[in-house]
Amino acid sequence: MLVLGVILLVIGFVTGLSILWTIGIVLLVIGAILWIMGAAGHAVGGRKHYW
Repeated sequence: MLVLGVILLVIGFVTGLSILWTIGIVLLVIGAILWIMGAAGHAVGGRKHYW
């Protein structure tokens, strides 16, 4: 999710499409939250870790 967020941010920046920029930021934030929760030992989606 983090990688997809970064890819969408880059594509949105290059093409000037603000919707891709917005979706990229949202995916980046959600991915970071899930990664931090998984690293802290909380079960995310029924798993002990999240990639």
